[in-house]
This record gives sequence, C-alpha cells and structure tokens, in this order.
Amino acid sequence: MEIIEQKYFDSFKSFVNSHEFFFIAGHKEPDGDCIASCLGIAAILDKFDKPYQLLSAGPFKRNEVNAFESKFSQKMKFQDINERKTTGLIITDCSEISRLGEIDGDFKDLDTYIIDHHKTSELSDISKGYINPSSPSCAYLVQLFYENLIGEVPQETAKILFFGICTDTGFFRFLSSTDEASDLMNACSRLIKYGADPKVTYNQINNGKPYSTRKLLGILLSKTELYFNGRLAVTYESLEDTRKFGLEGRDTDSLYQLLLSAKGVEAAVFLRQDTPTTCTGGFRSQDKIDVSVVASKFGGGGHKNASGMSCNGQVEKLLPLVIKEFAKIMN
Repeated sequence: MEIIEQKYFDSFKSFVNSHEFFFIAGHKEPDGDCIASCLGIAAILDKFDKPYQLLSAGPFKRNEVNAFESKFSQKMKFQDINERKTTGLIITDCSEISRLGEIDGDFKDLDTYIIDHHKTSELSDISKGYINPSSPSCAYLVQLFYENLIGEVPQETAKILFFGICTDTGFFRFLSSTDEASDLMNACSRLIKYGADPKVTYNQINNGKPYSTRKLLGILLSKTELYFNGRLAVTYESLEDTRKFGLEGRDTDSLYQLLLSAKGVEAAVFLRQDTPTTCTGGFRSQDKIDVSVVASKFGGGGHKNASGMSCNGQVEKLLPLVIKEFAKIMN
C-alpha cells in the first residue's frame, strides 16, 4: 500500500461516512478495469452498510464484461431534493462527467469523489478524489483503498479486482521495471492469496469470443495501412462491418496486439463509425509514443500508451486529421 498517502484513505472514509446513499459510475463502453473498479467500490460500501446504485451507460460490447451488465443500470434512482443533499457520486476509471455517457438522470450538484489513473485526468474545483497516472490500473487503486479501510479482500472481490488489473495491463504485458509495477505485482500476489486464479482469469479475458469477431479481425487487418515508414498502423470499422460481424462484440485488444507486433510499428490507430454521425477511436503505442496527446485533440484521453476518443464525424474525414496529429509526435 505504498503509493497512496494516508490522507487520501482518510478523505475517502470521511466522504463515505458523510453520505447516506451513493451512485457509482464509470466511463461509457466499460472495460474490465472500469467494471472491476466500480464493483470494488461497491464492496467497500457494503462493508460500511451504505446503499448504492451501480450506473453504466454501456454498451457492454466486450465479451469479458457481458456477465456484469445485469449489475448496472442506465437510469438513476429518483431522489427528491433532500435525498440528493445526502447522496454522493463516486466515479471510477475516469474523471469527467461527460465520459460517463448517456445515463438517464442528473449528476448536477452531487458531491463527487473520483478515483482514477488516466494521464489526461484531473480533479475539478468541486470534486474530491485521488488520481495517480503512474498506476497501471484503477482496480489496483481500489484494492489499496479496500485493504486500508477494511482489511483482507474477500475471495469474490479479489477475483474481480484481479480481473480488472489484468485487463488494463494486458495480463502484465504493458508493465515495465518501475516501482509502480513492482508494487502492483505485490498487490496481485495478495489477491491470489485471497483466492484470485490467474489461469481462470486469463481464460475469462481471452477465450469464448464469438466466431464473428475472428472474421472482423480479418477485415480490420486487411484494411490496415502503414504511415511514416511503417511506424504507424491505421485501420477502421465501417457501419457495414459492424452490421456483418460486430454486433456480437469485437476484440480490439487482439487487433492492437497484432498490429504492434509487426516489425517497425510503434503505434496503432483504430477508428469505428458508431452511427452515421459519430465515431470512436482507440490509440495504442510502444514505449516512446504518447498517444494521449492525440486523443486529447479529439476530446478523448487516457494513458501514454493506450488512449481513446469519441466525437462527431465520419471515418473518412477523421482519419486524415488523426494521422496529421500523429505526424506531429512521430517526426
């Protein structure tokens, strides 16, 4: 529990004790780290005997998070004015209300606490919380909060937190020899001691993909173009691609892994046309390229080596703009 100062544990405990009800929310299109962080916070509130509602705008497109969808709602429980005064909002794995997506309800004026690890995140003047961009996973931070405030993590919560850590670290592929990585591995050893199973977790994340996602991977690979002497790989998914092969989910993690494993490729771009007027994008890189710089230009954010964005537009018009921004940081 080395990376978080005691004052942050104390501030979160005070925040929990000063409210009677909580909304817990993470970013839209949740990944395993987001889901695990929300459920880890819920486990803490359970120990404090505090009622809460888990919120997510979804969609739960990733195969590994489908099983958790029933635990979340897209509609906030109605509260009158007096109830809202004693309600707290806890946001995990992001720091901006806008990144929560389309949730039916009003977050305005709710007392807010944020736990996040994204490089492009920062606390607003009206928010409390803890943000550590050097942390490899938000679920790891939640684990530290649990252990400090409660103690030993129960088996089911340990499994969920380990799952979240593994998804955001690529099952530890993205770690380097830093103090943060060493501390994280120590924390994971505790989760395994509590009952998390690495083999089961690996299969949970990587197996059971719909066959259509294998077909979609082939389509996306066939569309890939290389830029800057083969250093940047770029591909995209059209509405027609989604209709044919993407309705059951997608496997972008495998796509990024395949693209970045090609000789000379230092960064990868994947844009998807979600609707006729909106797109989402994912950026991944090797050690040197900071893709969060590009994501921030399009209203997104994330980590140095893994970021995303969502904006209005069409793929064919956005791609040249994205490539132009990459030119600025890859020259």
